[in-house]
Amino acid sequence: MTIGDRKVVITSPDKVLFPETRHTKLDLVQYYLAVADGALRGVYGRPTVLVRYPHGVGGEFFFQKRAPSSRPPWIDVVSLAFPSGRTAEEVVPREAAALAWMANLGCLELHPHPVRADDLDHPDELRIDLDPVPGVPWAQVREVATVVHQALDDVGLTGWPKTSGSRGIHILVRVHRRWTFAEVRRAALALARDVERRVPALATSKWWKEERHGVFLDYNQNAKDRTVAAAYSVRPTADARVSAPLDWHDVALCDPADFTLATMPARFAEVGDRHAGIDDVPEDLSALLDVSERHAREGVGDAPWPPHYRKQEGEPVRAQPSRRRAPRRTPPQA
Repeated sequence: MTIGDRKVVITSPDKVLFPETRHTKLDLVQYYLAVADGALRGVYGRPTVLVRYPHGVGGEFFFQKRAPSSRPPWIDVVSLAFPSGRTAEEVVPREAAALAWMANLGCLELHPHPVRADDLDHPDELRIDLDPVPGVPWAQVREVATVVHQALDDVGLTGWPKTSGSRGIHILVRVHRRWTFAEVRRAALALARDVERRVPALATSKWWKEERHGVFLDYNQNAKDRTVAAAYSVRPTADARVSAPLDWHDVALCDPADFTLATMPARFAEVGDRHAGIDDVPEDLSALLDVSERHAREGVGDAPWPPHYRKQEGEPVRAQPSRRRAPRRTPPQA
């Protein structure tokens, strides 16, 4: 295929990646080209993990952090350092041809980091991940998203919602590249707790699964090296759903099953990219960090980090409540 001034070879274009819908690898490539302007807005200039499904949905898949050594010279990469001390050169998409090249590798999903390649230490995106526990209806996810919208308004921030492409909703906030990963995560935790306070029967910020109910606001998606599916990312569902950018009017009406590899190109052609203005005005996290400071003064400190992260200063016991040892009692003196 000729895409701009690039040539991209599509191998086994008739290979079926979605057995139920019969979508092929070529269908995947053509999808990403049809929505390229929107998809690039979510991943442009960002280190991106390749989530590859070489045998299609239902087969084995793997996360590939290191860019393939046999790549075209025009595929950009950047070297990331991980807590283990290892480094990896990750793909940095910058043009539609890069999306097609990734799709040819069986990369269904786009998983960018919340940073740009020219500054790997300061995120420009706060990510609010609404993750419903099993059995929670879609209507409740939408209701919690509306509360998040109100909570963001109260601290002067603009949220850009999208379906996750699975059962949840992601809400993105573009921010100035001024704060560290730890600070952005702390802001996300403050927001999660504020939403939980507003609708305690519907939402939770509790990390341990045995304590969760309703819709979990996963603040740890803002920890360094975590990624989420980008806008327009295809997801590994039987019906080939995609992560669909929304406006706030859409949130109240939409069904995630409406947005698929088959339907999104027509929607994109009709309404354009709902997130077209997301990069226009980066915003200030100070007011949300002030909420975090208030929580700390009230005695509510940090919350657990993911298990593979080193123990953080001020972090509570990293063990699920049912497995914590009871405090040892001192025997009474005779």
